[in-house]
Amino acid sequence: MARVINDECIMCGACASACPESAISEGDGKYVVDASACIDCGICEGECPMGAISEA
Repeated sequence: MARVINDECIMCGACASACPESAISEGDGKYVVDASACIDCGICEGECPMGAISEA
């Protein structure tokens, strides 16, 4: 199951640079996870300083 990024995202980019599958990209006001590319490794969740990433 892919991770999701909520509205607490401050668009710092830490999650995107940490993602081994490049499944995270800039969206409209927050980063978004491409569910088809996400392997649910959880690395992004640990990198987010805002705690804005969780399991879907």
